[in-house]
Amino acid sequence: MPWREVSLMDQRAEFVALVGQGGSTHVELCRRFGISPKTGYKWLKRAAGGAADWAQDLSRRPHTTPGQTAAAVEAAVLSVRDAHPAWGARKIEAWLAREPIEVPAASTIHAILVRHGRIVPPIRSAAHRRFEHPAPNLVWQMDFKGRFPLRDRRGWCHALTMIDDHSRYALCLAACENEQTSTVRDQLERVFRRYGLPEAFLVDNGNPWGNGPEQRWTRLGVWLLKLGVDVLHSRPYHPQTRGKNERFHRTLKAEVLAMRSFRALREVQHAFDRWRHLYNHHRPHEALSQAVPASRYRPSPRSMPRKLPDPEYQPGDVLRTVSTTKPFISFKGKPWLVPKAFCGERVAVRPLNLDGRYGIFFGAHEIAQIDLQAAGESCG
Repeated sequence: MPWREVSLMDQRAEFVALVGQGGSTHVELCRRFGISPKTGYKWLKRAAGGAADWAQDLSRRPHTTPGQTAAAVEAAVLSVRDAHPAWGARKIEAWLAREPIEVPAASTIHAILVRHGRIVPPIRSAAHRRFEHPAPNLVWQMDFKGRFPLRDRRGWCHALTMIDDHSRYALCLAACENEQTSTVRDQLERVFRRYGLPEAFLVDNGNPWGNGPEQRWTRLGVWLLKLGVDVLHSRPYHPQTRGKNERFHRTLKAEVLAMRSFRALREVQHAFDRWRHLYNHHRPHEALSQAVPASRYRPSPRSMPRKLPDPEYQPGDVLRTVSTTKPFISFKGKPWLVPKAFCGERVAVRPLNLDGRYGIFFGAHEIAQIDLQAAGESCG
């Protein structure tokens, strides 16, 4: 029979007594008690030692632990974790590598965090292929994080964020009172003056940079086109297209906004400014092999112009000016609809490859089409 947990010491004592009585071989008694001969000899040896508590379990803790992490190192790990509760073992390892201490492996740091109750098991999403553009300033991702209320019902904060796709560098983290075009444009002008112009922005299809999947042109988008900045819209209902910005929002929430409240926008902006510096210059980034975003970012060589340029057209283009009050142009004796965002702008009409079809262009961008064979008006 196997050992029964409730009477383990009694069975050990009985086994030793029976061995002393003789009549059965050692191997046979071990078989009957459900133990191995090696275990049987161990108990006989301990009983022969004469200790009163020989049948009790001994501690399995080793007498020495030469591989145990030093108390000072554990304290350093916990200090970094307490200062940055959202950081994991690999990020803490990269941070401590800058300090004059012997840095343990990430697995050891993780064990320290678990042992001291600092770890909350993460919820992991399905694996996906990571993509990034090959150089800074080719694409910036821009979005508003969901608004959150200020203390004492003093309004709402709308956090505007801009991330460089290649380096993950946070170019803008602004506490705004609304999501209006003028507010975003003011922030863009400030960012452009400091970092230069990107080649393109990746945005969603909502205001102020889109009016839904069918009407993606806005006044803000037209302003960006004049600066030579393309506007790329993500697939409708697919926020993972802007995954780096979405991930930045989750990090912002975990490291700045979680369990905190702010009285005014100025207080929020102060917290944003401090954390943006930490994020860009000190916080190790897992997607960058624990480097910091600032190590991979450089300002754009394209400076913000002092005067907003107008689009240039070829001598053979048919030029029209969109009415300032109604989004139409006149061509071949008929009115043709263009996106409302281009009211007051000068556009060009160019023939397409198909008979009777023309494109309406703002610079190099086709914004609407004309089909002379179809009745009615053509929408952009």
